[in-house]
Amino acid sequence: MLKEYFENNPGRLIHKWMHYFEIYERHLDRFRGRDVNMLEIGVSHGGSLQMWKHYLGDKAKIHGADVAELCKTLEEDRVRIFIGDQADPAFLRTLKAEIPRVDILLDDGGHRMDQQIITFRELFDHVADDGVYICEDLHTSYWPEFGGGLRNPGSFIEFSKQLIDQLHAWHTRDAEQHEVDDFTLSAHSMHFYDSMLVIEKRRMSPPVSIATGKRSF
Repeated sequence: MLKEYFENNPGRLIHKWMHYFEIYERHLDRFRGRDVNMLEIGVSHGGSLQMWKHYLGDKAKIHGADVAELCKTLEEDRVRIFIGDQADPAFLRTLKAEIPRVDILLDDGGHRMDQQIITFRELFDHVADDGVYICEDLHTSYWPEFGGGLRNPGSFIEFSKQLIDQLHAWHTRDAEQHEVDDFTLSAHSMHFYDSMLVIEKRRMSPPVSIATGKRSF
């Protein structure tokens, strides 16, 4: 449905990689028709905000954030836009104070490493306990002009590899260096795709291993 809307786009300009639509449908379909809040970092011409409003339905409230002041003029019914730099923690904290906890957060902003990492650090906890955090266009982690580069320790890809460790922190045998933290307690799963990371949130408890049935030997 999203891809069909995009291909017959009746509204403002949208620019997307075509393989993203299958991923969106896989992770966001459950929010359709519900009273949800979505925040998209990166407004551009405003077309994707219109697409999300159409896809999620009449109960959804869409919020956008962009550094370009002209984007404020793209507000419409159920679409509210904030102006500021996603690399500025103070601006992101203002967003947290202005909008309710979001069910869907999509980082499609400037794609620089500092922007992606700071946005995650400031806003991941503002996503609802059963929400979804998406960071896209991760190929810039391999582009030096965006602060990336293959295995550059400052890239978002390398940063996200540390999150994989935290997802598994329940199993550590080095508690002094690898402890269960807020991410461990709130992240159910991490899904890596070409240029995209989707984190599904859920309140987590320590994993339990149980055996049933009779021994064979």
